[in-house]
Amino acid sequence: MRVSRLLQRASIPKRYEHCTLESYEASFPGADRSLGGAHLMARRFADGYPATTAGRGLLLTGSIGVGKTHLAVGILQALIVEKSVHGLFCDYRELLKEIQHSYNPQVATTEMEILRPVFDAEVLVLDELGAAKPTDWVWDTVALVLNTRYNDKRTTIITTNYADLPPGGTGNGSNGVSRAVREETLGDRIGERMRSRLAEMCVVVEMRGEDFRRNVARARFG
Repeated sequence: MRVSRLLQRASIPKRYEHCTLESYEASFPGADRSLGGAHLMARRFADGYPATTAGRGLLLTGSIGVGKTHLAVGILQALIVEKSVHGLFCDYRELLKEIQHSYNPQVATTEMEILRPVFDAEVLVLDELGAAKPTDWVWDTVALVLNTRYNDKRTTIITTNYADLPPGGTGNGSNGVSRAVREETLGDRIGERMRSRLAEMCVVVEMRGEDFRRNVARARFG
C-alpha cells in the first residue's frame, strides 16, 4: 500500500507508467552501444542509491526517441518500489506553464506552492530540460530549481535533447552561415552558468542512436 501511494504521488504520466528498467530495450538490431551502457548505468545507479550516488544525479542526453525518459522513469520507479523513495516526475515545459499560470490574479495557486514539491522531492525527474524557449525568466526559474536542489543535496535525474556543450557548442564556425545552421546546445538553452552547475549535480550519460519510437515502437492497431 505504501509503494502504491508513493507511485501515485510521483505523478508519472500514464504514457510512461509502463517504463521500468526491466522493460527498456537496448539490444534491438542496429542499436548503438551507448544505449546498453546507459541502461547498465541506470541499474547501477538505482542499486547503489543513496550510498554510492552521494547526492549526485544523472543527466541523460541524446536525440529524440533514444529512451531517455524511459530510463529516467525506470530509475524513479525502481527507487520507489525497492527503496520507498519519495520521488516526483516533472515535465520541464509543464512546470514553466504552471508557474506562469500562477501569476494570474484569478488563480489561487502560488508560485511557491507549485515549486515546493519540486524542491522537496527526494528524487526528482526533470524531463526535457531546455525544451522551452530561453528567456531571462526561464533562466531564472531553472536557476532557482537547480540551485535549491543543489544546496539541499537532493538527487535530480534530468533528460535533455540538447548536447551537453557550452553556448555555441563546437560548431560555431567563422562564418554566419555555419553559426545559423548549427544545432543548439544545452548551454544555449539554459545558460552556461546553469550548465556548469549541472556538472556538479549530475553524471552525464550520453545516449546515441536513431529514434527508437519510429524504428521499433511504431503505433499499431490490433
